[in-house]
Order: sequence, then structure tokens, then C-alpha cells
Amino acid sequence: MNAQAGADAPAFASLYAEVQQFYASHMQRLDSGAADEWADDFTQDGSFHPPTLPQPVRGRAALAAAVRDAHAGLRAAGEQHRHWHGMLSVTPQDDGSLHVRCYALVFATPKGGEPRPHRSCVCEDVLVREDGELRINRRTVTRDDMP
Repeated sequence: MNAQAGADAPAFASLYAEVQQFYASHMQRLDSGAADEWADDFTQDGSFHPPTLPQPVRGRAALAAAVRDAHAGLRAAGEQHRHWHGMLSVTPQDDGSLHVRCYALVFATPKGGEPRPHRSCVCEDVLVREDGELRINRRTVTRDDMP
């Protein structure tokens, strides 16, 4: 947990568990190819900036399309990816948003083959609440193998 919990440790513990559950569901949607459901975890104008693109992907429609394309490519290659987010650092902001920084590992398993580490990254998100639900407003990913 984050040291900012202070005197309100039970409330922070509950928030931290909610954030962990959010990522568990979010990454399982990604790995299963549920593109629209995964994109719905972002705000309508949410953005995702991976290190492999010069500009962020913005908006749910574009986010879902990117996941559909990536998942189709993996299916064609006969490979399954599994994303694991861990070592979450959750920092509540004065505006009510949450800054979340975590390590993101991607494992790749070719059909009939052995799993292998594929990528090691740092993921930084700004989470906000919409209608009581956590949503990603902005995601930035950096890869350990890229400058």
C-alpha cells in the first residue's frame, strides 16, 4: 500500500483492493480479445500512449480497433499473450483522480510451445471515477528495452 494512507488506512486499503480488481478484469479482457469491453474501461476521450507509436491512441473506438487488430495478429501467429500488472503504487490526487504506477509484464505462449517473457514495462495511469466506476483517462507505457 501507499504511505499516503495515513490515518485513513482502512479506506485506502479498500481503494487499493478496488484498483487491483480493476486491473485484473481489465487485463483479462485484453488477453481474451474483448476489445469493446476493454476500451470501455477508458473514459470516452481516454488515451493510451505505448512506446511503439508516435502519438497516443485516443477515444474508445480507436482503442477497441487497436486491440482487435493486435488480437487478430496474435491469433494468426498462433500466440497467446497474458498481461500481468503488479507492484501497484496508488496515489490519490487532490482532484479525486488516482495516479497508478505499476510494473507490467507480458508473457507470450506459442500454440504448443513454452511460455516466455515477452516484455517488461512500466505502466502509468490516471484513473478517474465515472458513474461510480473507475476508468482510465490516460495511460503511458514505457518499455525497459527501449530508450
